[in-house]
Amino acid sequence: MMFGPTDKSSKKASWNRIGPRRMACCVASWWIACVAFSVATPATAQQPQRPNLLLILADDLGFGDVSYQGALDIRTPALDRLAAEGIRFDNMRANCTVCSPTRAAILTGRFADRVGVPGVIRTNPENSWGFFDPTVPTLAARLGKLGYHTAIVGKWHLGLQSPNTPTERGFDHFHGFLGDMMDDYYTHLRGGQNFMRLNDRVIDPEGHATELFTQWAIDYITQRSGQPERPFFLYLPYNAPHFPIQPPDEWLQRTQQRLPDLDEKRAKNVALVEHLDHHVGLLLEKLDALGLRDKTVVAFTSDNGGSLPHAQRNLPFRDGKQSHYDGGLRVPFLIRPTDASLAGTRSDYAGLTFDLAATFLDLAGAQEFPNWAGEGDAQMDAVSLRPILEGRTMAQADRELYFVRREGGNRYVGKAYHALVKGKWKLMQNDPFSPLELYDLEADPEETSNVVDDHHGIVRQLKDALRGHVQNGGRVKWQPAVDDRHDR
Repeated sequence: MMFGPTDKSSKKASWNRIGPRRMACCVASWWIACVAFSVATPATAQQPQRPNLLLILADDLGFGDVSYQGALDIRTPALDRLAAEGIRFDNMRANCTVCSPTRAAILTGRFADRVGVPGVIRTNPENSWGFFDPTVPTLAARLGKLGYHTAIVGKWHLGLQSPNTPTERGFDHFHGFLGDMMDDYYTHLRGGQNFMRLNDRVIDPEGHATELFTQWAIDYITQRSGQPERPFFLYLPYNAPHFPIQPPDEWLQRTQQRLPDLDEKRAKNVALVEHLDHHVGLLLEKLDALGLRDKTVVAFTSDNGGSLPHAQRNLPFRDGKQSHYDGGLRVPFLIRPTDASLAGTRSDYAGLTFDLAATFLDLAGAQEFPNWAGEGDAQMDAVSLRPILEGRTMAQADRELYFVRREGGNRYVGKAYHALVKGKWKLMQNDPFSPLELYDLEADPEETSNVVDDHHGIVRQLKDALRGHVQNGGRVKWQPAVDDRHDR
């Protein structure tokens, strides 16, 4: 770039006219401007006030399976502590009744079918119902542009091969499991295949998956603590307490000794949840020991409600995993902000788990930059919860909470079924061939009385809103191209 005359005589004349002192001032002003510009650039931003971000995601943890929400047979002291030290959200729902769509929504801040994941992504392509849109920037990719180091430790469940492996979708570090579920918490196989990875390398570690993921997470935050100038984002999605319900023997024995009359199926679930809680506690203790507690925002939730056939509980809500009744959607949801004055507070804001994406981006300073949503994706469906984390009230507004799940088998035949919550009303179905139901959640939070025949005007309004969401989702493909499937 040329700023003036280029021949030597002209340069000398310009220098003589300006003078050394004025030139020094100009150079100093130019240097200050460059420094200011570099500080304002997301990739090189040095903003020590920005917190580290830790998102812990349980798998199939029921609303009624944590002691801080009243479970009588389960003890979850670590989560109880997190609730006491942070903000307890009492009215949050998962984005879907099953795994992959909620994960896709959390990592993009968009409804799951708008990123190509209306159903579960499985290792068997004939029974896989999603393809994570590789053109949509993930939370990790966006935070990376803002200067964060990003990592996932645990269960990915959004693709088994390129372009949808974690390190291709914005994560600097991956240590965990690519697949949908483990056949065994100790062998870590799925259908006889090994999906354990360290970045893109196949590994075969020994030990219970919950214990491995916790230790790897501790290793990661320990390593990052040595580089405090760069904040980190750690996404820690556990497999537990997803079936197989497989707690270590000593944890099951401990539960049976404490509760000798408890049904064995329930005892196994209690032990598996308590084992998970213990390891969440180990991670929180390590944050304290490393001096990171006041510098780290910690969020905890679940990808969907608990599985009733596996003795998981979602009380006081109806039904469980796979169901659009609130037992399948309402989940434990905690955030511990860096502001200790908010310890022990509660919020009744009705949102969705993917609001964590907007919240984390907001806390990371993304709003300071014009294109905070990321190139190619200027719109997010999620809402930032930052006002609540700063002790301010947050209006519910006229928000629509939209849910979709596509599935195979004789009950679903590859079709999708939907639900929509708006205000106190909920329109829903639990398979694509059943009629829509309507519930007044204020008068009937346990969804015992279908009032679809009593409010035709409300039903029409909700149908119109639902139609728009279905159309938006229909614009995004949810299966890979034929040429991309041969390696699956």
